[in-house]
Amino acid sequence: MRTGSEPATARSALRLRCGLAVWGLVWAVAGTGLFVWTGHPGWAIACAVLVVVVAVDLGLVVRHIRQGPHYQPGRDVPPYEPVRDERPGRRGPR
Repeated sequence: MRTGSEPATARSALRLRCGLAVWGLVWAVAGTGLFVWTGHPGWAIACAVLVVVVAVDLGLVVRHIRQGPHYQPGRDVPPYEPVRDERPGRRGPR
């Protein structure tokens, strides 16, 4: 259903992001271990930094999922209408 206000009512595919973050975390941890084992400290540090970034992203995604249907509505919840600014001289959502 298109309403013309999609940027204001967009929803994120949080479960997809969660799955991709887990996949990236597995590969980054494996890469870190492999590079430490083979004696490549530069690449091991790069993968370790990636592990931290992916872990933070995964934590934020899980937090957003746990915030409930207001922040991640299901398919049965219609999109939110954008907030209208009713003050004189202003147009559109703000």
